[in-house]
Amino acid sequence: MRSDIPEYLDRLAQIQHGVLSVRQAVANGLGRDTVRTLVRTGRWQPLQHGVYATFTGPPARDSVLWAAVLRAGPDAMLSYGTAAELQRLVDWPSQAIHITIPEPRRIAAIPGVIVHHATRAGQAVHPTDMPPRTRITETVLDLAEVAANAEEACGWITRGIGRRLTSQEQLRRALGLRKRMRFRPEIAELLSDDWAGIHSLLEYRYVKWVEVPHSLPRGRRQAPGRSDGRRVFRDVLYDGYGLIVELDGSAAHPGEGRWKDIRRDNAAVASGLITLRYGWADLRARPCEVADEISRALRRSAPVSAKPCSPGCPVTLVGDKR
Repeated sequence: MRSDIPEYLDRLAQIQHGVLSVRQAVANGLGRDTVRTLVRTGRWQPLQHGVYATFTGPPARDSVLWAAVLRAGPDAMLSYGTAAELQRLVDWPSQAIHITIPEPRRIAAIPGVIVHHATRAGQAVHPTDMPPRTRITETVLDLAEVAANAEEACGWITRGIGRRLTSQEQLRRALGLRKRMRFRPEIAELLSDDWAGIHSLLEYRYVKWVEVPHSLPRGRRQAPGRSDGRRVFRDVLYDGYGLIVELDGSAAHPGEGRWKDIRRDNAAVASGLITLRYGWADLRARPCEVADEISRALRRSAPVSAKPCSPGCPVTLVGDKR
């Protein structure tokens, strides 16, 4: 316990990673003159206007975030990229700190902080997480709404589902609560039952650019299988056709990762399945050629009613003699 502050205030500071606001200090029995003395003697250091670290030395990231929330005042919460950072939706810290406060409250500009306003702030905040932040469903939809385009917006949806932070159903319910939402048709389509099991932007692009425009059969997403005695999940399995499609997010997997892929493919062959693998460049530069390869692989087992998406598309109709 710190000897310079009351016990309750010390416990509060511990919860807030060593950060207190002047408002909290005064409300819990510490006079303003005492606060000024602690700051003047260097035992406390300012992090934001009216918000202090009750320790010396560089503040950790959590302390900086708490300071921003306390500076923004009552009912403030971390949101957008900053909430995503804490929720492991992204793997990097946000450059600016994003804070959401309820409408119609307004506050003075805070250096290094972007302030958003929400009419549903009470519903958006997570009930227990500290520092306060938006629920993961709200974080995902917030980031989708400010995306540059519909595909990027859908990328946030697939990232949240693929990392098992949320689900289609949870996002569908959260989307229904929003009166306004950019890219609503595309997001609603992705969250429909027909698109269940899509866990990455690459899988989304595969369905959007390869399967749908070429009328290929819908594959089963994240189909369970076995490899090296362990349970694995196949990106796309075409039941009844003996075909697996794996979608690699990078051009190649170095070292052990690549050998795991090879062992998975070998195990599939031993089970009577063949595997086709595609990456970003394949889907971006030659989706029609990918569709043609898949349709020909499927036809090894049974007729497929694939069709070309345009006059120059190489995909052949059943019975086409090209």
